[in-house]
This record gives sequence, C-alpha cells and structure tokens, in this order.
Amino acid sequence: MINIRCICHAIAAMAILAALPAMAQSTYPSKPIRFVAPFPPGGSSDVLGRLLGQKLSEALGQPVAIENRGGAGGNIGSEYASKLPPDGYSWLLGSSPALATNVHLYKRMGFDPLNDFTPVSMIGVSGSVLVVHPSVPVNTVAELIALAKAQPGKLNYGSGGIGTPAHVITESFKTVVGVDMVHVPHKGTGVAVTDLVAGQLNLIFSDMVPTIPQIKAGKVRPLAVTLAQRLPALPDVPTLAEVGVNVTVGETWWALMLPKGAPAAVVDKLNAEMGRVLKLPEVVERMASLGVAPLHSTPRAVI
Repeated sequence: MINIRCICHAIAAMAILAALPAMAQSTYPSKPIRFVAPFPPGGSSDVLGRLLGQKLSEALGQPVAIENRGGAGGNIGSEYASKLPPDGYSWLLGSSPALATNVHLYKRMGFDPLNDFTPVSMIGVSGSVLVVHPSVPVNTVAELIALAKAQPGKLNYGSGGIGTPAHVITESFKTVVGVDMVHVPHKGTGVAVTDLVAGQLNLIFSDMVPTIPQIKAGKVRPLAVTLAQRLPALPDVPTLAEVGVNVTVGETWWALMLPKGAPAAVVDKLNAEMGRVLKLPEVVERMASLGVAPLHSTPRAVI
C-alpha cells in the first residue's frame, strides 16, 4: 500500500533541495572573497585590484582581499586562480600579457586562457610610457637613441618579465631605431619601476599605473607615451609617433575573471556591480590619474 504521507515528505524534501542553489545565489556573497593579482605588489594589477576590490567590497558587503601571486609574466598567478573553486569567491584580475600574449611565448603555461576561466567583464585599457632614470643624460627620445647608438650594449632596460608589454615594446623599439640595449626581466613591472627609481635600471617602457606617481614625484623622467594621442595625465609628454618613431604597440587591457564553471547568477551580479563601480566619479578620476581608461563589457566581450 502506498504511503501518501511518505510521498508528500519526499516531495517536500526535494523541493527544499532544489531551492538551495537559488537561495545560495540570492545571498551571494556570504563570506570573504579572494582576488588574485598575478603580479607582485605595486604593479598595475595590484593597484587596480585594490582600487576596484575596495569598491566591490563596499557594494557586496563582504571583504575582498588581494592575493599577489607574481612570476612568469602572470602565468603563476593565473594558473593558481584557474584551479580555485568556481563558487564565485575566487576572482582573477586577468590582463592581456597573461591571457593573450603568453600563449605565443610559453610552451607550457599551466592553464588555458580560453577554457579555464569564466569571464565577467573588461575593466580598463592603457598604454605605456617610456621613462629614464634622472642620471641618464637625455631629455628626448632622439637624445636617448643617440646615446644608445654611441654606447651599444651599455644601457639596460627593465620589464615585468619575458613577453610583458615592456619587453615586447622595447625590443620593437630597438629594431626600429637600430640600437642595442640589455634586457633585465623582473617578476613584475612594479618591481622593475622600483629598480629604475633606485638607479639600478636606465629605462623602461612601463605600464602607466606604477609609473605616473613616480613621474609626478620627479623620480623618473618621461620621454614619450605609446598611445595614439597624448595622455591627459601627462599632457606635456609626446607620443612616439610625434617624435618620429613608428613602433606598432597594442594596448594593455585588464578583465575580471572567475574559475571555469562559476554560476551564471554570480557572473551576472558581478558584471552589473563592476559596471556600476567603473562609473563612480572617484574611480573614473583615480583611473584617469593612473593613465587607465575604464572599460565595462558583457562577459562575451572579454578576450
């Protein structure tokens, strides 16, 4: 004989279980969030991560802690993030060097940029700025080229690692203008800029974020930017094209990524919050002061 009461209890239990995922997503987030920046402290990913992490923390009501995992041009931190649980509580601040460039430079990256992450939104785009240590006796790109030609192999330049924008741009620059300079790779651009300020490097084509504050403080001397137009934050610094150096340079971009398999409801919520945060006047102003243009997108538009 069928026990109607047991059947009713079973149906009720199934209904409760079916509702649990929706309940969990509706209360997201309910615990602190880890935000992986795959470069050392002081670099663009770190600075942008802390800025946006703070604002997203205020919006979501949970702490957002930056976790720096630098090395291998962003590969180490990106691989680490790709293996974290896809529950929405582990984020990656992805960037074009790690997610677009490195695949052409490394035989083994430890992760698949296209298939190991769930994209949320673009964050921003920027170019680079050529800066020299004040001890280098040049004030223009033409003077730098003349000095490098007069002293082949004597000047050194820094980068955030092999394949990072600073490395690629400088090698292109060397080829176009016909100079020889020594490459000194670092674990991140922020580290390279610190060495430049300390006088251990002569120059770098650096990300804007860690460098503009040093320019404003007079600790490094800017010679040119790699953008098509002058940067509002550095209105007196010419573009490479203006000084007659035609180097093809792509922009650097950053994006919010989650490990593959993150719930769609979480992605949608984070995308909406990121869009709101990137429009906040204080965020727009801060990013502009660092030479970064905010850029919100749909998940499909990321990489």
